[in-house]
Amino acid sequence: MSRRRMFGIGAAAVAGLSTGCTTENGKSPIAQSNTTTTVGATAAPVSAVRQAPPAVIPAAVAARHSGVAPQTWGMQMPGIISSFTATGKQMALTFDACGGPNNNDIDETLLNLLISQQFPATLFLNKRWIDANPSRAAELAANPLFELANHGMAHRPLSVTGRSAYKIAGTGSPQEAVDEVWANHERLTALLGKPPRFFRAGTAHYDDVAVSIVNDLGETPVGFSINADYGATAKAGTVANSMNAAQPGAISLAHMHRPKSATAAGMTAALPTLCSAGFTFVHL
Repeated sequence: MSRRRMFGIGAAAVAGLSTGCTTENGKSPIAQSNTTTTVGATAAPVSAVRQAPPAVIPAAVAARHSGVAPQTWGMQMPGIISSFTATGKQMALTFDACGGPNNNDIDETLLNLLISQQFPATLFLNKRWIDANPSRAAELAANPLFELANHGMAHRPLSVTGRSAYKIAGTGSPQEAVDEVWANHERLTALLGKPPRFFRAGTAHYDDVAVSIVNDLGETPVGFSINADYGATAKAGTVANSMNAAQPGAISLAHMHRPKSATAAGMTAALPTLCSAGFTFVHL
């Protein structure tokens, strides 16, 4: 069966295929995280999160933040969504496609698992990955099982001072931070016919000024409460154990561009178990 046929089947079946796990394709409310990954914090519904103004001017956003010194750096801080207030035992699956050299592939086994079992997920796509895989990106965009989100232009940590994470240099100024977000914002808007709602920085690291920039550009910065596959380096058992420790309102982070990794095997073991435990999967 061709890849296009498989994606088509997933899109057509989203409303009608019955599985052992109840899924919910509607949008869940999400909560602003504080400096911990505790789930169930005070919630702000998605509908209350500011969306891009009709005439957002990226250069003006950069100018507004020029000269502002960051006070905080990391993966968790006010303004980054790391969990949400769940209705019952809900959690959100998210997967990154990081793009660039040796990172433009797709884990077909993982995607086929999500499609065959009708597990909704939010997919954070880097612009380089989209540009390398335009037909596959279009297939994902056409499948209502998935919401596509922004994973930046060049997969850089989002900083206004060039701060690095995992030896990857961050953006070095407010203008570079804007460019990292906005280039892929425009790419995804053209692909989807509407702006993306969510952004995750390369390496999931931000400073507080960069978090403000993302919000001013009309997107919501997203982190995670479960690091499921440690950059697609974890063994299957580690992936499964991380996922099986989920609490209601968790946002899991794993990767979809490393088909030789153990991510798909770990998810294959964990997701049915979570379903049996009463969890449902929702979009952010």
